[in-house]
Amino acid sequence: MTLPAQYAWLSKEPGPRMLVEALKLFGTVEALGSRDNPTILAWASEIGLSKTYSHDSIPWCGLFIGVVAKRAGQKVTDSPLWALSWADFGKPTTGAMLGDVLTFKRDGGGHVGLYVGEDQGAYHVLGGNQSDQVCFTRIAKKRLYRARRPLYNVQPPNVRKINLVANGKLSTNEA
Repeated sequence: MTLPAQYAWLSKEPGPRMLVEALKLFGTVEALGSRDNPTILAWASEIGLSKTYSHDSIPWCGLFIGVVAKRAGQKVTDSPLWALSWADFGKPTTGAMLGDVLTFKRDGGGHVGLYVGEDQGAYHVLGGNQSDQVCFTRIAKKRLYRARRPLYNVQPPNVRKINLVANGKLSTNEA
């Protein structure tokens, strides 16, 4: 699937591995109604949650990050379906950069996704279960709970702050 023009530059980024893996899943969509997308259910099986995760109507932002982390050789959190459990992933960072895991608070819970950039008031996040799909969204910086960096043997040289244009609506509920 083709990335939106504002994010097309990401297809040329050589890393971080979690971001590369996440981009491969861009455009995956939750099934309508009582049906389930077999791809999303397979992610649950891949990270050992097939008995716990049975329908794509169950929030799956943490599942998405879990499968991306596993495929990138990173440790999956103990409770990957709980978005805010990703606040303990990897190591702390003082400033979010390309490929970092961002956790956000929202009414009724949390959300988790990957940093792809920021504008003055929002982080641009690649995540799952954002409008029922894997896509990019803008989330207000004031909602950030924690930013965490994957544990790298050698940090990829392209891990950096990315300044982007503030276009597109600001998300208030990523489900």
